Amino acid sequence: MRNLFAEFTPVTVHAHCDVPCGIYDPSGAVVAAKTVARMVELIGQIEVTDSATRNKLVRCITAKEEHAEKVKHEVQVIWSDYFKPEHLAKFPDLHDQVWKLLKLASKNKQNVDAAAAAELVAATEAFAATFAASKA
Repeated sequence: MRNLFAEFTPVTVHAHCDVPCGIYDPSGAVVAAKTVARMVELIGQIEVTDSATRNKLVRCITAKEEHAEKVKHEVQVIWSDYFKPEHLAKFPDLHDQVWKLLKLASKNKQNVDAAAAAELVAATEAFAATFAASKA
């Protein structure tokens, strides 16, 4: 009897679904962008005086970076799996809009910048509006 695990090493994979299921919603990206902005606000208020405040700072930074990455993931899935050539005809700036949004998410991972966080929220909301318009 052959050992299947020896022949086919299992790997962990992650995906929205790639069926495709047809269920797409940019609200997760919008909430994640707003979380980035809130974490930036909180980070600016933290004065590190002891291990408890240092811990809070680290947690806020971690949350900011995780949510900026979530923005990128959620937008990339919708961009690559939902949008089709007919959407590009209707929204010719879609690729540029997504590219700039993804760059903003990266910038927010790299820095603590309230203006960049506000831009990320605005860009994510604009992407959500484009998505909603594509369904109309």
